[in-house]
Amino acid sequence: MRNLDVTTLRSFVAVADSGGVTRAAGFLNLTQSAVSMQLKRLEELLDTQLLDRSNRRISLTPAGEKLLSQARRMVELNDDIFASLTHHAFEGEVRLGVPHDIIYPVIPQILQRFDAEYPRVKVHLASLFTTRLKQDFARGEMDLILTTEDVSDGGGERLATVPLMWNGAPGGSAHKARPLRIAFSAHCKFRPLAQRVLDGADVAWEHAVDTGSDRTIEATVSADLAVTAALAGTEPPQLSPLSASCGLPPLPEQAINLYVSETGGAVVAALAEMIRHGYAAHQPQPRLKSVG
Repeated sequence: MRNLDVTTLRSFVAVADSGGVTRAAGFLNLTQSAVSMQLKRLEELLDTQLLDRSNRRISLTPAGEKLLSQARRMVELNDDIFASLTHHAFEGEVRLGVPHDIIYPVIPQILQRFDAEYPRVKVHLASLFTTRLKQDFARGEMDLILTTEDVSDGGGERLATVPLMWNGAPGGSAHKARPLRIAFSAHCKFRPLAQRVLDGADVAWEHAVDTGSDRTIEATVSADLAVTAALAGTEPPQLSPLSASCGLPPLPEQAINLYVSETGGAVVAALAEMIRHGYAAHQPQPRLKSVG
């Protein structure tokens, strides 16, 4: 009688969801070689190829697609049984704050993993600007926060460094106008930073819109009425990063920092560790498309 190993099935599901062994290893807190070995054992046990490794991004073979839903159910059933008999001490709520532009793609995968391991703990996710998150954290209203900052004022742990890029409408020309029309939410941390950079380069500028709505900013820029700035890889699909030759001064890189409450306890520490592994496995990359 041959038995399937839930550990190997969990690795298979993680690779299928993340699209690669490297990211899956980070989320599972395993080495790449360990994940690769588990996948090999699973394929040998079933005597079939589950993954197509011919391209840079791993994809599923027809047999792998057939297995995925079944493997996911087995992993979930395993977690449900385990959760029903353990973790009775871990109940309550964890308060996590994340700026809206870095929620995807890492945070949802972390929340899914945390829920599987601590099903009795509710994560309250707040999506706010960095300035507000730091204020709430200082008042003890958040257990963990992520921030985007060009410099840290102490207490933060750097998880990743991401370029900050000018964004405009695809094929647009707003970046050529002088004074340059810029569009930022009233509370956006990138707004004063962009103003300082433009002033330092003697580029005249003016605000195109006064709003607290990110959707209004996106609509204004996509209409080619202004430019804005976003972290590389986080720009909405209706905007495009401007190339270095667009005539605008470069913006400083931004650090994604993690702040963890010293009084959070074991559950907060566990979530923090999952966040570290998540960002170690996924470093945001800019889209190749650019205008300017």
